[in-house]
Amino acid sequence: MSELHVTVETSVPEPQIARFQAVYEEAFGPLRTTAAARQVLHPSEFRAEMVDPRIHKHVARLPSGEPIGVTTLTRCLETVPWISPEYFAARYPEHAARDAVFYAGFTLVAPGARHGAAFHVMIESVVRVLVAERAVVGWDICSYNNTRFSFADGIRAALDERASVDVAVEDSQIYYAARFTGNGATEGG
Repeated sequence: MSELHVTVETSVPEPQIARFQAVYEEAFGPLRTTAAARQVLHPSEFRAEMVDPRIHKHVARLPSGEPIGVTTLTRCLETVPWISPEYFAARYPEHAARDAVFYAGFTLVAPGARHGAAFHVMIESVVRVLVAERAVVGWDICSYNNTRFSFADGIRAALDERASVDVAVEDSQIYYAARFTGNGATEGG
């Protein structure tokens, strides 16, 4: 892990945005057809997150300075359109009063570095912030990623290695579909 370092940035330079957008699309693009809720930011939304100073980017870098991963973290929950900041404020009033409620948006690692330490050094960087703040952090994982890749277990293990932390499921949403196949009781008669 020592060969990698993490910088915490409020804005990502334009050439790196394009690189991370491609990695993001590769990682999240397949979720368009495997998750009912929209999991993929539009390119303009992705770019907006990369330049929004309220969203901190924990960027894993090679010794050369080349970025190979990014994790987003914010305490400005209004920057995360798919969550309810009011929920977190009501659930964690003491943390909200201290401005210590965070949300982790996404984590990306370049394909050639996915089996290396990038994920772990970024999580370590994020955990340092959260421990220092005695914070609460939320994140979401779609059912597909949880079932197929056990992301929740992996994140919990990574957190447990680095801090004393209680992890709990906060909420879930189940999507339904009704496929109509006929008129039911009145069909045929």
